[in-house]
Amino acid sequence: QVQLVESGGGLVQAGGSLRLSCAVSGRTFSVYAMGWFRQAPGKEREFVAAINWSGSTTWYADSVKGRFTISRDNAKNTVYLQMNSLKPEDTAVYYCAGDNGHTVQDPRSLHEYDYWGQGTQVTVSS
Repeated sequence: QVQLVESGGGLVQAGGSLRLSCAVSGRTFSVYAMGWFRQAPGKEREFVAAINWSGSTTWYADSVKGRFTISRDNAKNTVYLQMNSLKPEDTAVYYCAGDNGHTVQDPRSLHEYDYWGQGTQVTVSS
């Protein structure tokens, strides 16, 4: 079993910053690439960012490139999402996801990931 628990969400004004964390527990050795997705009310869950196991490769959605940074600390079994210059359209529930595959096929796809957290709410006011 693998558990993912997100934290760090909250309410912030436009232009502000938040740092999300995703703690991985359980069979942590079976989790390789990690990703962040988000889902706004009435919309489908969408890709935000992903990182491979070593942290040497990252992927970003165009909408967050240059504003968000994904990173990981394998010693702490934690993945982070630093979000700067937040906009009202970033408002959503943010989900952490883990991939148990040794090779990343499509880090932007929901289907790449085997484990999901419960989500943390991020609200950006204008």
